[in-house]
Amino acid sequence: MAVKQILFENNTFDISYEIINPSKKNTIVFLHGWGSNKEIMKQGFVDKFKYFKHIYIDMPGFGKSSCDVVLNTKKYASIMKIFLDTLNIKPTIIAGHSFGGKVSTLLNPKNLVLLSSAGIVEEKNAKTLLTIKMAKVFNKFGLGKVTKLLRSGDVNMMDENMYETFKNVVDEEFNKEFKKYKGNALLFWGDTDTATTLSSGKLIHSLIENSKFKSYDDDHYFFLRNADDIEKEILNGIH
Repeated sequence: MAVKQILFENNTFDISYEIINPSKKNTIVFLHGWGSNKEIMKQGFVDKFKYFKHIYIDMPGFGKSSCDVVLNTKKYASIMKIFLDTLNIKPTIIAGHSFGGKVSTLLNPKNLVLLSSAGIVEEKNAKTLLTIKMAKVFNKFGLGKVTKLLRSGDVNMMDENMYETFKNVVDEEFNKEFKKYKGNALLFWGDTDTATTLSSGKLIHSLIENSKFKSYDDDHYFFLRNADDIEKEILNGIH
């Protein structure tokens, strides 16, 4: 593991990363989802793509990478671009899971791999809508402490910067961004994914002109159990 210090908008970010197969010429970059880190991407792919250099990154505020400011997805992409430029890396492939899929799309690689990518605003259930309405009312009357009690357990563990960042990114509509991407895209999904549903995957597939789509009888973390087949599909499908 290594750490690279990045300066973005007068803020310093310590980015934790790991390089596998450093002597290889072609590079594949892996970007994790929200609330995750580089270790889960390594778990899926560290023994795959033997003829590629792998770069696993903890994005700001996750894993062992720092973040002391509020960000949005475009700023995450800018930070990742500075990071890759600093290492003089021009990836052949960028693979992003969930939130990492949005960041990967903005980086505009030659070959884009989306693993149950976020970016399509999903319909919220009644409980979630009620919680949002209650939180807005409490915030209006300065009852921020009560609002914190309404957060789910994983969200409640975030510091305020990351919680505000989460609010920035959770309902971003990325239809235009997907449609703008003109490279080669390979989309993989879980049939029973409830975080980023199969219908969202099919919509993204329809938005990206040059894309291929494959799904698996599995959930949001389908890639952990289907990495062999995903590797084969990617190696056969990249340009």
